[in-house]
Formats: sequence, structure tokens, C-alpha cells
Amino acid sequence: MPVVNGVNKVRLPPSARTVLNLLEDGEPRTFKDMTEEAEIAPRTIRYALKRLKENGYIIEKFNFRDARQVLYQKKILTEDSSEAATA
Repeated sequence: MPVVNGVNKVRLPPSARTVLNLLEDGEPRTFKDMTEEAEIAPRTIRYALKRLKENGYIIEKFNFRDARQVLYQKKILTEDSSEAATA
């Protein structure tokens, strides 16, 4: 996948772009945090997370404070990983 301005040419829905912008600062967030910050319906956030995960933009992390919740964080793309993806 060729990288263009940090995001590849995959068409993402507006909700996925909004969620990706929330995660731009690198801080992990829970699903609940994102629904409150984005003011988007939980079902829409869930779909956005699914699309972002499928395309490799985010990672899921174990939440040591509350094992019932998953933390989502933006995947850091390096030059090496973007070049490997285009090959």
C-alpha cells in the first residue's frame, strides 16, 4: 500500500477519519472515551474501528487497569514499514 500523507489510498468513511484524528496524539483510548469525544453513535465508532484495524491504521492493546476494556492506539508508520508495504 503506497503511503500518501500518512494515510494510504484506501477510502475511509468520514467516521473512520474522525476516529483516526482522535488517536493522532498517540494516546491510547477506550471505546467509551472515543464515543464521548467524537460525539458519534457507538455503532458508527465500532464500524470505524473495524475499518481502521482491517487497514492496519490502529492496534488494540490490553488494558491493565480494566481488563474488560480494550485500548486503541494509532499505529506508528515508519519509513521502513511504508516502503515494505509498497514492495
